[in-house]
Amino acid sequence: MAAPDNVSTLDLSGKFNHSLSDDTDQILSLQGVGWVTRKIIKSATITLHIKHYKSDQSVEHIDIEQTLTGGLTASPEDRTLDWTLRKVDNSLFGAAIAKSRRIPVAEITDEYLKQGWLPDVSRDGAIEAYAESDKEKNSHTWKSNMIWGFEDIKGERRYTRRIRFTGPKGEDIKARLVYDYGMSPAFWAFKIFIVTG
Repeated sequence: MAAPDNVSTLDLSGKFNHSLSDDTDQILSLQGVGWVTRKIIKSATITLHIKHYKSDQSVEHIDIEQTLTGGLTASPEDRTLDWTLRKVDNSLFGAAIAKSRRIPVAEITDEYLKQGWLPDVSRDGAIEAYAESDKEKNSHTWKSNMIWGFEDIKGERRYTRRIRFTGPKGEDIKARLVYDYGMSPAFWAFKIFIVTG
């Protein structure tokens, strides 16, 4: 189901579900995630519980708790939108360094990440989430840049995340996560579809 016009990057709080993650297998493999774990992820339903808020210092935060069917646990993902590098330890892909911010679409330099956003994303800004492996603690070398916003997908307004991933041998993977919007009593519900290209 399409996302309504009043849902924007200004508040992503809610519950997001995805059930199709086949096309993330190569990315996870390059991040060092083992075959068995990748197969569990592929068959699991992943639910993201997102809280989007501002701190007392008016800094935006996006806190994400992840639950997976099949008994797999995932690390919480807490983003502070101030573009400061922070070390994170992720239970799936290990030690990383990450930073996040709100960015005007006009300032996005990668053409793949810049294209396709709806006017409200240009007005309000997109969310940029960058991460790379922590070379001091992680034997796998990779980097990932994501832009979050809303696009027109087959005539419907959809919440999406565009990813540009670079693997240890220079592998260049572009992926788009497309979310299906739905309502539950207290949260938004999104179903994720992966489109690569």
